[in-house]
Amino acid sequence: MQTNNEIQTILEKYDAPPRELLIPILQEIQESQGFLSRKTVTALARRMHLPTSKIYGVATFYNQFRFQKQGQFHIQVCRGTACHVKGSAAVLKAIQHELNIEPQQTTRDGLFSLEVVACVGACGLAPVLSIAGQVYSGVRPEKVKTILDSYRRKDAEHDPA
Repeated sequence: MQTNNEIQTILEKYDAPPRELLIPILQEIQESQGFLSRKTVTALARRMHLPTSKIYGVATFYNQFRFQKQGQFHIQVCRGTACHVKGSAAVLKAIQHELNIEPQQTTRDGLFSLEVVACVGACGLAPVLSIAGQVYSGVRPEKVKTILDSYRRKDAEHDPA
């Protein structure tokens, strides 16, 4: 994640930026910061001489923008047609129950974040989920805990208490 000074450097690259640069600037900030913080949105609004509500209005319209930091292990649950037909709603529900979070949220410990996506592009493997880029196919709700526990173990191995 970038420091406040690094975000300020991004903003300073744009001298009185026109409105049509709003989305590219938001993308650049999110790329460096990982998400759009309230502080960053406020600074951008000041820089662009726009109401903060306008920045949020644009950013919330597009699914690509996040307002919370992603977890160490970002989970994407495919809800495309093939995955839906094969039971991805039950897989999503199992993940939500196991982690006690909703889509677009991150667990309190910062380990997992959850996102629902329209299509992963692996329809023949439905239902599909991706965790930190690792794709799991034919996922069943009863396998969710086992899959998530494997990531908990990975985290524990890298950070023994």
